[in-house]
Amino acid sequence: MKLLILGGTRFLGRALVESAQARGHQITLFNRGQSNPGLFPEVEQLTGDRTVDLHFLEGRQWDGVIDTCGYEPAVVSRSASLLSGAVPLYAFISSISVYANVSQPGTDEHGPVETFPQGAEETLNEGNYGALKALCEQAAERAMPGRVLNIRPGLIVGEYDRSDRFTYWPWRINQGGEVLAPGRPPQPTQIIDVHDLADWTLRMVENSQTGIYNATGPHYALTMGDLLETCIQVSGSGARLTWLSEEFLLANGAQPWIEIPLWLPESDASTAGMNQIDIRKALNAGLTFRPLEETIRSTIAWANSRPADHEWRAGLSRARETELLNKARAGVS
Repeated sequence: MKLLILGGTRFLGRALVESAQARGHQITLFNRGQSNPGLFPEVEQLTGDRTVDLHFLEGRQWDGVIDTCGYEPAVVSRSASLLSGAVPLYAFISSISVYANVSQPGTDEHGPVETFPQGAEETLNEGNYGALKALCEQAAERAMPGRVLNIRPGLIVGEYDRSDRFTYWPWRINQGGEVLAPGRPPQPTQIIDVHDLADWTLRMVENSQTGIYNATGPHYALTMGDLLETCIQVSGSGARLTWLSEEFLLANGAQPWIEIPLWLPESDASTAGMNQIDIRKALNAGLTFRPLEETIRSTIAWANSRPADHEWRAGLSRARETELLNKARAGVS
């Protein structure tokens, strides 16, 4: 197949290119050339900003396009409209963040999505990511009705993940010693390895599949306890987990999700179902998962390859972790 990838040099885009190459596809990348510009020199690369340079794509034909970097509906609308005559299928990478209500487990693809305030500026910021992604989905479908594959991933993990939201745990546990673990071991969590998502996305494009699919994992009920214990097993570090209650953590100003990655307090009813999204439709469409051990092993190897002074975007500093553990031991609330 001849594939156009919008993006293609960061995280999921990178994994998509690698998987597409392994599957023998002919690839064209279109991006600004700012992230990893020397990557994939053997691949055709068109350099431009999709907000103003879409004319670079005019007059070309591909068998499919995968949009990995659509965040603003006006930009996605222009991209899909221009490409509507150039590709039979538009694969859009969205997010489970589009859902308006994840207070209950089992949200499926029919769940209502976030809406955007009337007249508000459609520019991405921290508070409107989900609503904008929902509008992007709708923009793509309007431009290419019935020809859009809309994939809603959960937390994508693995090497080259700049968010550090998963990487923190394998890396920290690999360091050994006493490790602060949040909440209760049975709390559910969901993740998807970037390579599993890339491989399945390409299979869906190859098979001309359209529609909306939640894409997270694994196929079984994963808990925080399972995840962290598997990190200990894979790392061989002998790390010791000390579980601190959410009451203690919240009382001491610990921040869920970023400061303590993957942790969502059970007392927050609005996010009770965030880590229990229904993925049966994707499973029925062939979504598969590598062993968790493999994801953890490759993440540790990549994390250890980064500079020692890497600035972490998520996770507890060692000083903050020690502070909280010492307070808990001393019985200080």
